[in-house]
Amino acid sequence: MFVQFVVLFILAGFVAKYIWPTVTNALDERIKKISDGLAAADQGKAAMALAEKRAQAELAGARDEGQKRIGDAEKRAHLLAEEIKQNAQAEAARIIEQAKAEAVQQVTKAREELRAQVATLAVKGAEQILKREVNVSVHADLLKQLETEL
Repeated sequence: MFVQFVVLFILAGFVAKYIWPTVTNALDERIKKISDGLAAADQGKAAMALAEKRAQAELAGARDEGQKRIGDAEKRAHLLAEEIKQNAQAEAARIIEQAKAEAVQQVTKAREELRAQVATLAVKGAEQILKREVNVSVHADLLKQLETEL
């Protein structure tokens, strides 16, 4: 038993001197890798949360910018519609004025034609009454006066 006891001490000394440091170093390295991995994971989570916050802020900013641009576009469209409406109203007023002027010209022309026709009828009527021919060139002044009176 003594020999077994000695062999056990020799084996324990050999394990303690050559094997145990290698195993503890390997375990220490493994612990360090695990702790570094956990720290990196925590840093990754923190970076991910920060990136997500930045992305949300950028998204909100882009959304606000989009809403602002839509609002500006709606304002421009409204102003353009108002301008088109005003231009159309001005064009309609111009067309109406032109039509009124044209109507006045046509009325004046119709009056002139009517006067000429009435003068011709008056001369023919006078001819019939007098039973003789009335010379237009001789009585031009009289006919002009008759035209203006009508």
